[in-house]
Amino acid sequence: MTETRLPISAAAITPPMSAERAQAIAANFDLRRLPQDFLDNPFPVYAALREREPIRQMPDGSWFLTRYADLVAVYRDAATFSSDKQVEFAPKYGKDSPLYEHHTHSLVFNDPPLHTRVRKLIMGALTRRAIADMEPGLVRLVDSLLDRIEAQGGGDLIEDFASAIPVEIIGNLLGVPHDEREPLRGWSLAILGALEPVLTPEQEALGNRSVLEMLDYLRGLVAHRRQHPGDPEHDVLTRLIQGESSGDKLSEVELLQNCIFLLNAGHETTTNLIGNALVSLQEWPDQKTWLQQRLHEQRDDAEAQEQTLAVAVDEFLRFESSNQLGNRRALKACEVGGVALPEGALVTLCIGAANRDPAQFEQPEVLDLARQNNKHLAFGFGVHQCAGLSLARLEGRIAIGRFLRRFPDYALTAAPTRGGRARFRGFLAAPFRT
Repeated sequence: MTETRLPISAAAITPPMSAERAQAIAANFDLRRLPQDFLDNPFPVYAALREREPIRQMPDGSWFLTRYADLVAVYRDAATFSSDKQVEFAPKYGKDSPLYEHHTHSLVFNDPPLHTRVRKLIMGALTRRAIADMEPGLVRLVDSLLDRIEAQGGGDLIEDFASAIPVEIIGNLLGVPHDEREPLRGWSLAILGALEPVLTPEQEALGNRSVLEMLDYLRGLVAHRRQHPGDPEHDVLTRLIQGESSGDKLSEVELLQNCIFLLNAGHETTTNLIGNALVSLQEWPDQKTWLQQRLHEQRDDAEAQEQTLAVAVDEFLRFESSNQLGNRRALKACEVGGVALPEGALVTLCIGAANRDPAQFEQPEVLDLARQNNKHLAFGFGVHQCAGLSLARLEGRIAIGRFLRRFPDYALTAAPTRGGRARFRGFLAAPFRT
């Protein structure tokens, strides 16, 4: 499925980059020195790297991987490639910093046995039935946001819609009272923003302060939940507190830091999924028209509509991956894609590049909402595949589908503002009218 883009709106959303410029950035590629035009549109550079130097050694000695097959090989070999970040984060944050303590205790940056224990507890509250039970509440939440937008005649796709959904869903999972959720987004942006390759002193200070403020809040929440436990089948915090029936429980540090992880991980990436999708439909109007026509044809078949939206959500995830970068450390000398890596090698997995690899995807630079067999890596792969992927897909399907049905003619009223980050790709603002 191919099409012609609208040149004016497309350029305003994703500025084009010449082949010469992409090659020039690729030739001197350094995650610590990224120009603004790369942050606006990294994909031509990723393509140049895949063709020219798919396993590139960076100036700091780390390795940057851009081919789909190479990422899958690393994901599969958890025995060789560690997710533990103590070696990497000690010099970045300092071992006594709140950011170091948080990121080295969170689920995503750990190996078994901590990873296994925490993931098992979380997955016990994210069963297929539990997620299905969340759908009616999610529909009510989305419709209430759409009612407010309709009354205003528009708003901001991020602030008024995309970011409001995951904060509520994760807040419900952890049982955060509604009147206490306001600071969560700011804390999340600051803590995840500190994962960028380069930090300003201000960003680092804000990240450390946000961890401390979040911990202070969570201590009170945990103390209350210990006295008034919820249903461990649906309440993740109660489940984390109580641990397994076998007696395997988390320490207080593990518990609190993984609560922060859950609030952050479920928020930023899902906000980006919904925001990126609705902005991409402005950039690819033929795809928007196709999707709306398809949903209209299936209006009397809820199951068919659900499948259409599920396929579309996976394509949005592939095309504009919410999380563009992952990291691993080689525990022993090894080889990836024909390149020898030494023991201790730090490896950056470029998910955004792998998800547009022509060796895996036909016409990868085209948004194709009917794309089948879409084995993207937006949720990772292997033992560290995102624990909340089913919940994220549900949020995306309900939010995008109901938004399109309510506002089929929505249009951006100004160029959206990118987040300006390499690791997390999304928007800070996207003003629109209904």
